Amino acid sequence: MNLQTHFHPHEMTYHGPELSPHFILSHFKVEGSCLSAFLGPCSVQTDHLVDWEDRLANDHIKAEKMIHFLGEFFGITLKEGIWIQRLLVSEILAYLLVNKIEAHRIGDDLYVRTVGSTAGGTEKKLSVSIVTASPVSVLLHLGINIDATGAPVEAIGLKDLKLDPKTLLEFVLSRFQQEYQSVERASVKVRAVI
Repeated sequence: MNLQTHFHPHEMTYHGPELSPHFILSHFKVEGSCLSAFLGPCSVQTDHLVDWEDRLANDHIKAEKMIHFLGEFFGITLKEGIWIQRLLVSEILAYLLVNKIEAHRIGDDLYVRTVGSTAGGTEKKLSVSIVTASPVSVLLHLGINIDATGAPVEAIGLKDLKLDPKTLLEFVLSRFQQEYQSVERASVKVRAVI
């Protein structure tokens, strides 16, 4: 099945329970595998975190405003979902590098080097992300700080980098959909080897 993309034009706060099966269908009316995006604050308390490492550390996630990529994918494994997450993060990194932002990826996180008083500057976190499985699908959330105010770690936002959030999310939705469809095509156009 083809991957759909969707931008929801109204701001919403991401609290964590949005990472649930059929949220995209019930709220955005998009059926099937989809990568959606919306803008809004982020405030995830410890009891809504999916990552056990973060829960055990009593962490939380907060930012004044983020781009939220919310995905649901059917008919794949959790490990395939993590590869999809890494592809999405890599597409965002490609956008940052094209725009001359000194950024790099560590796993599913993006960091930006800023000029500071210390030698070589400081690294600040730009993103948060998680992938998990539901009984019917694999779910993904990836948040990119627009305004990192309130973040519990050293963080930076697109506002600090002078990058337009909507331009970034349009680029990423389009590129990600093309890559996803290309992988689907590559998986059906080859001759079996026996």
